Amino acid sequence: MAPPEGSLKDGMHRTKPPWLKVRAPGGERYTWIKHQAREKGLHTVCEEAHCPNIGECWSSGTATFMVMSDICTRGCRFCAVNTRRNGPPLDVNEPTKLADTIAAMGLDYVVVTSVNRDDLDDQGAGHFAACIREIRRASQDTMVEVLIPDFQGRRDLVQLVVDESPEVIAHNIETIERLTPSVRDPRAGYRQSLEVLQSIKEADPLRWTKSSIMVGLGETEAEVTEAMADLRAVGTDFLTLGQYLQPGGKHLKVEEYVTPEQFDRYRILGEGLGFRYVASGPLVRSSYKAGEFFIRQHVLNTESTKKAMA
Repeated sequence: MAPPEGSLKDGMHRTKPPWLKVRAPGGERYTWIKHQAREKGLHTVCEEAHCPNIGECWSSGTATFMVMSDICTRGCRFCAVNTRRNGPPLDVNEPTKLADTIAAMGLDYVVVTSVNRDDLDDQGAGHFAACIREIRRASQDTMVEVLIPDFQGRRDLVQLVVDESPEVIAHNIETIERLTPSVRDPRAGYRQSLEVLQSIKEADPLRWTKSSIMVGLGETEAEVTEAMADLRAVGTDFLTLGQYLQPGGKHLKVEEYVTPEQFDRYRILGEGLGFRYVASGPLVRSSYKAGEFFIRQHVLNTESTKKAMA
């Protein structure tokens, strides 16, 4: 999931620094997207994760849709999404409704993510595959990025998504290895997430992969660099880094507000490790408009080069 936004003050009652201030969402385009989501019973991670960029992205026609309900079967301590042991029955019409909404919005790049559904036999992998197929049907020119859960590390379920050939398959490690047990649900794991990303590349070496890291939870620069190196070791192509913000009193507290200068240093370090693109900044999230624009252009340029060489 994308890192959530916090309240005006964090759990230690410190006021946010000025670089984290954002304008309240609004505008005609924002209102239209919100209406479309409500009318069709769709969920957006923009709302569920309290993303601070919702006004900017929705006003420019970008949205990240969250499928398989707004109830997650895991209880990560950083995440604002509601949790329960079992989620509701899947809406078999959701892939079609999602695809039709995306087509109506005229998006050229869309991100589809989900809650964790450990209560389902296939962890929801088949539903992801159906969503990709329906988007292809309704909007053939739209590039598709999926941000998938770990599917409990099952390679056969990862393969179901790979077989539908979305342009980008993302899975977030969320944090450094040392902090993973205290940040993520016990069923999630740092090494398991790396194995998911590796399995995507092993299934299709040409499929673009992406991951995300939250900072401000007490990690060191050396630990973040190590996590980036681990991601590159399994072939991850794109990376986003953003500030963790506490969504509520029961969630993990912010240990540090990382400065824009340090985020810029992380970008330089990531680029030096060989990522094709690194988006690093206080308000950057795993689904990030500027990053999606770059990735779309990168994919287009790569495809053009392949055709020219054929």
